[in-house]
Amino acid sequence: MSEWINFKELRKQLRFADVLRHYKVEAKIKGDRATAFCPLPGHAKRSNAKPRTASLSVNLTRNIFQCFGCHQSGNALEFACWMEGFDPSDMEQFRQAALKIAKAFDIHDQGTHPRPPAPPPAEPQPQAALIATPIINAPLDFELKDLDAAHPYLWERGFLPATVEHFGLGFCRRGLMKDRIAIPLHNQGGELVGYAGRLIDDTAITDENPKYRFPGSRVIKGVPHEFRKSLLLYNAHQITEPVDHLFVVEGFPACWWLWQAEYRNVVAIMGSDCSVAQAEIIVDLVKPDGKVWAMSDGDAAGIQCTMSILAKVAPHRFVRWVKLQPDEQPTDVPPDELVALFDG
Repeated sequence: MSEWINFKELRKQLRFADVLRHYKVEAKIKGDRATAFCPLPGHAKRSNAKPRTASLSVNLTRNIFQCFGCHQSGNALEFACWMEGFDPSDMEQFRQAALKIAKAFDIHDQGTHPRPPAPPPAEPQPQAALIATPIINAPLDFELKDLDAAHPYLWERGFLPATVEHFGLGFCRRGLMKDRIAIPLHNQGGELVGYAGRLIDDTAITDENPKYRFPGSRVIKGVPHEFRKSLLLYNAHQITEPVDHLFVVEGFPACWWLWQAEYRNVVAIMGSDCSVAQAEIIVDLVKPDGKVWAMSDGDAAGIQCTMSILAKVAPHRFVRWVKLQPDEQPTDVPPDELVALFDG
């Protein structure tokens, strides 16, 4: 008789730390996080750019992983499945891999037994149940065309043509980003993974029509694709090696403003909370004896942003909070006054 396997119990007992050791993955471990160069088969093909830093991030407590280079993600069992050369989205391959993995890791109490009698025929599963593991922040195979880089919204806010060109900004007249300033978003390898869109008319902002619009979920050839800005750090792809000083701001305009004022090593959180993945990128971008300058807006959301940066980054790099007035934003600070704020 063929063998039956309890996938849920196998996933529960399979520890990612053991998986990394088994496949001889040289990982750097800090607390419950491990980082390494991605060993997955096909990584080089899926990741166009050679990784500058280790792109594989593993949460050893939650038994999950994410590769910022090839965009694979999943749990420890799926990782081991790929390492064995099987496709976890193919149920038969997944079963073969699980049997092999259970034997390799000497996991016998998870339910590998002779297959029980076949149950009555099951009802057909909904299509959603057959969808594979989603691909996160996949590179786009297109670019938005005919963006108006000379739109008044940009120059009225003081942004020079060189700044607009450097960040690839422009007003979009159609599609999902219609009536918004389109903002290209890149991963660490410099690949375009999506666009954010900023409304030019603040009076049009509603719950259904937010100030900033980000890519949504979509299905391509039966495979779900998702966008997660929490895994990206805006403008980080422009910084090619660890720096002495990194300027971290909350939003896009602040990033453009500091860059225009010659503070070129500037990145943006794109929100009011610094995620763990973003903090990891920040740490990687700064030399061990370097300094992080956190300059968020002066309102409550900005303070929350800075607090989250301090909580996640300060244990690893020196962080200095550049405090603004309660009603002040970085774009309100003239370039000649930024020097005094960043003095020290």
